[in-house]
Amino acid sequence: MRQIFLDTETTGLDPRQGHRIIEVAGVEMINRRLTGNRFHRYLNPERDIDAGAQQVHGLTSEFLQDKPRFADIVDELLAFLRGAELVIHNAPFDLGFLNAELQRLDRPLMVEYCSEVTDTLKLAKDLHPGQKNNLNALCKRYEVDNTSRTLHGALLDAELLGAVYLGMTRGQESLVMEVETKPAQFGQQSSSTHAPLRIILADTLEISAHETELTRLEQESRKASLWRSTLPG
Repeated sequence: MRQIFLDTETTGLDPRQGHRIIEVAGVEMINRRLTGNRFHRYLNPERDIDAGAQQVHGLTSEFLQDKPRFADIVDELLAFLRGAELVIHNAPFDLGFLNAELQRLDRPLMVEYCSEVTDTLKLAKDLHPGQKNNLNALCKRYEVDNTSRTLHGALLDAELLGAVYLGMTRGQESLVMEVETKPAQFGQQSSSTHAPLRIILADTLEISAHETELTRLEQESRKASLWRSTLPG
């Protein structure tokens, strides 16, 4: 499965008011492994940047003056995105801007290139209702290092989103332990003599820590753990 973590920075909040994309980035993951393949461009929006937006991302008109326009990179961008599932934090915002840019060029909308979209903001709200679910909050919750994020940036935010997404969708597979047993020896009594098996029981603190971890995993996956379902009684 090929997924692209996508993010944009813009001149303002509403493409219907003529605001434009000034930075776009995508980070590729295949079968839950980041490949190192990425797309990143700064863009000349051919218009002013709102002061509020500039405070968020720090990009200036002077910096973007010699950068390509969206029309100059659209084919390369669409080739990178084509056929992948897009994973976006607050997807309606970024898709709204991408579709507005495509409409200016008389191109089909994003659904023609990438029909599947996962909105991690919606996913986070479902997992953690009533809590902060912006990217910084999610980085803290899933122990993703975001100390370099002093301003918003499309490439950095796409990379952080990839790490957060893996944490959000991890489920319980991290508890699975693989034990290799030779088939020919399974169920057979060894001819050698072994010392009696020593059984070490968990103490009260260990049992409490185990219960806390099970509860956390059940809240994240929203289902009872396999461990509890196998307990007697």
